Amino acid sequence: MDALLVLAMAYLTEAVSSPRQIIAHLAALLGVGLVMAGALVRTMTPLRWLAVGSNIGLLSYGLLHPSPITMSIAAVLLPINIYRAVEVTRLTRRVHRATTAAEHAGLWLKPYMKTRRLRAGKTLFSKGDRAEHLYLLVSGELELVGTGRLLEPGRIFGEIALFSPSGLRTQTVRARGACTLLQIHDSTVKQLYYQEPAFGFHMIELLAERLSNDVQRAERQAGGETTQ
Repeated sequence: MDALLVLAMAYLTEAVSSPRQIIAHLAALLGVGLVMAGALVRTMTPLRWLAVGSNIGLLSYGLLHPSPITMSIAAVLLPINIYRAVEVTRLTRRVHRATTAAEHAGLWLKPYMKTRRLRAGKTLFSKGDRAEHLYLLVSGELELVGTGRLLEPGRIFGEIALFSPSGLRTQTVRARGACTLLQIHDSTVKQLYYQEPAFGFHMIELLAERLSNDVQRAERQAGGETTQ
């Protein structure tokens, strides 16, 4: 016990022996503190930046103390963590931009789409048909025959079958009046999905919304059958 106390006192004496040593040990404490803080965070962005701060602190300690091993390890890890931190930060910003841009996905999809017109009473596609296109209703009214629900202009639809394992339409869609649509081929849709984050986010939102609506409709139907 006495030996440990003597060693501790000797270390403290060395740590405060000069301004250089004081700065070196404060940097080491900062580095260790940031490592501990990094162990508590749950997201990648702060974890990477805390790792950068920790590497800087330990590198400073290794240079000032000096400690070649500590300096070497920190010098190797610092550029790696800086690169990863910048990479994660850029990805996070891109995701935020994509989420915002997804709200206007229909606008920048138009250059990839072709115009199609339907007469009143014309069926766009029937349940069980092979899905080959995604659609955007520009004007007019379309009806989901199975449910009687109307599709409003400006709405992208027909995405469920494109991403389903069967690739088959789950509803029949018919024009209630003269309609103008824009359509985009399945192969282009999948290219955009992988290449454009905004489009991918919009597709995820659409699929989630459709699934939620289907669940709510099934629950209402089940509730009606129970009360009868």
